[in-house]
Amino acid sequence: MRITQEQLAEMAQVGINTLYKIEKGEANPTLSSLEKIVDVLGLKVTLRVKEISGIGNETGKNLL
Repeated sequence: MRITQEQLAEMAQVGINTLYKIEKGEANPTLSSLEKIVDVLGLKVTLRVKEISGIGNETGKNLL
């Protein structure tokens, strides 16, 4: 399926300027926006979470 950026933005209910900024790496999409965009494109998203050091206990593993 070939669609324009304008069509993608409309179908995903995301602002066209937001979509442009995401594409250019100038903005990070919310998880909700990302889900809408990939759903329109028929894709799946796999998120990878990495450990954040220095938060919580001294090892950074206990974030709560």
